[in-house]
Amino acid sequence: MGREVVGACRNAGRAIILLAEALLCIRYVLTRRSRREAIHQMFVGGIKSLTVITVVAAFTGMILALQTGIEMRRFGQEVYIGAAVMVSMLREMGPFMTGLILAASVGSAIAAQMGTMVVSEEIAALELMSINPVRYLVMPRLVAMMIMTPLLSFYSCIMGVVGGGIVGMTQLNVPWAAYIDNAIRFAANKDLFVGMLKAFLFGMIIVITACHQGFATTQGAVGVGNATRRTVILSFLSILIVGYMITRMFYV
Repeated sequence: MGREVVGACRNAGRAIILLAEALLCIRYVLTRRSRREAIHQMFVGGIKSLTVITVVAAFTGMILALQTGIEMRRFGQEVYIGAAVMVSMLREMGPFMTGLILAASVGSAIAAQMGTMVVSEEIAALELMSINPVRYLVMPRLVAMMIMTPLLSFYSCIMGVVGGGIVGMTQLNVPWAAYIDNAIRFAANKDLFVGMLKAFLFGMIIVITACHQGFATTQGAVGVGNATRRTVILSFLSILIVGYMITRMFYV
């Protein structure tokens, strides 16, 4: 038990050092190669995730609207489901669902790529050529996710509100205008900014966890699979814990 705790602390420390090194390398992001790689990663990690994020966000908003609307209808207050859906999506569900989707899709792909490069000694070859793997591989991915995760989170909030509005109109007889009016009236700028902060941190967590696990890969193809699985599990747990801490910091 004690040895496992020490090992977990050691790995967390290495991940934090990797994050610090990647942040220091951000000053090189405007070089031609880094800029091109960051844009490519934004496309791969962000644009290619739009389909699944659209479906998940829309149905999340529909479920929120249906569950809250059914209860509020008992008191004749179902017209306020717009506020419930908007605030829930901005504060929690938008960044949370986006983080989980990106951790499962983008994070696992990064871990597999880094692990494969370690196993095939491509990382060692980069170091022999005096190329910093953190600047060459980690930094562009970190920048891409720091930009795309908040944008995708905001997009998921919009799709969730739209999904909730469809349920409100078709199943709860809430007019679209009243739904949107309540959604905008009760949402505050703080809800938006806190949600974007969460998404920003989730993007950093996903990339650093994936790269750290990938760089620590051993035992060939089996090790790559293990690194991918650990990346998804650790990212999910980190997103849950960090999300709770930020909510408690700003709302309690």
